[in-house]
Amino acid sequence: METFVRYTKFDGSLHWNHPATYLGADQHGTWLGVPAGATLLRDTTPKTLSYKFVMLFPRDAWWTACFNAQPTRTELYCDITTVPVITPEEVTMVDLDLDVTRWRDGTVNLLDEDEFIEHQVKYDYPPQVVKSAQDSADWLLRAVRERQSPFDGIHEEWLRLVP
Repeated sequence: METFVRYTKFDGSLHWNHPATYLGADQHGTWLGVPAGATLLRDTTPKTLSYKFVMLFPRDAWWTACFNAQPTRTELYCDITTVPVITPEEVTMVDLDLDVTRWRDGTVNLLDEDEFIEHQVKYDYPPQVVKSAQDSADWLLRAVRERQSPFDGIHEEWLRLVP
């Protein structure tokens, strides 16, 4: 079953958006797959990927995760977002700029702190949004570094389902 993934910015403008295949759900959330060769749109600019990946959308957390197959340099890319709204047809959330990555060598980084600060002013993020985003980034940094579930390899079983 195809599910459309739609990230927006805080002002409602389109960010990343693309179709994905529903793979299933577990205690961590909803899993979607995207095959190698898929074209994603950033706003309206297409980007064709040479690798497959699975996405995890938790039911009640301020983040999403992309677990990438080889040959990417990033094994894991987490976006700090509003809590995803998940329906069978679509998953939507607001991208809140901060990202947590885990590189293939195990290095974990927090990215785009400058963009987060800039957008707090530009989009007038409410204080609770700022706090939730910062708390989520702090939690993700720890969980990803320590390889806590679902960042412990559980994604591999889902990745095998993507052609």
